[in-house]
This record gives sequence, C-alpha cells and structure tokens, in this order.
Amino acid sequence: MPRKTRLRKVVEPPRFKGYRPFGVNAKNKDGIDLHYEEYEAIKLADYDLMNHKEAAEIMGVSRPTFARIYESARRKIAQALVETKNINTVYGNAIMDKDWFVCNKCHARFNIPKGMDSEKCPACNSINIESLNK
Repeated sequence: MPRKTRLRKVVEPPRFKGYRPFGVNAKNKDGIDLHYEEYEAIKLADYDLMNHKEAAEIMGVSRPTFARIYESARRKIAQALVETKNINTVYGNAIMDKDWFVCNKCHARFNIPKGMDSEKCPACNSINIESLNK
C-alpha cells in the first residue's frame, strides 16, 4: 500500500481558473485538470528559472518528487495544446503558504495579513469572499 501523499506548499494560487483554446468548436467540454502544485512547479522552474533543487525546497518536497510534479504538469499542458482541450486549475494536494481568499463579486484574489481582522475584499469592499485554502 503506497504512502499518503504529503501536501505541497504553494506560495500563491494561480490568478486564473483555466484556459480555453481559441478558434475551436466549443462543444468539446472536457478539459485537463492542472493542480495548484503542478502550476507552482511550472512557475518556479520555467518562469522564475529556478533549478529543481531550489524549487523543491520552496515547495517542501524532495527533488525527485518535484521532478515528477513538473513532468506531470508539462505532459498535461502538452496534451491540452495538442488535443485542443481546456486547462482547468484545481486545488490538488496543495497547502497555501498564506491564507488566500477570492472575492465572488470582483474575482480578486488576496491574502489578509496577520493582525488584520478585515472580512472584506480590498478591491471592492464586498463581504462575499471565500477561502482558497482547504
């Protein structure tokens, strides 16, 4: 029996819920689920140009585990591009570095610093917010 999957640290959630291919028939509703930790691996390795060892330390996993997460993310993105599928971001096995929230009115994503008691969106002052942490 395999071990339980440990949670992977994500510094900031993706700023999008998904991507859709442009110029294809909209009848194809199925998509690829890209987990938050896979997004974080792509961001750290390809956008921030970190090596796997540095990125693994930030995410709180071993270097081989980071490599597996990164490879999974690359395969999913490649499959979505080749098969013209939507990419949907889903929570997965992640734990947020800080408490992150999303406003259901203006869709802003934000965190509330410790010591602040605000339960309102800083962008639109709506109280209709929900936590992105599970």
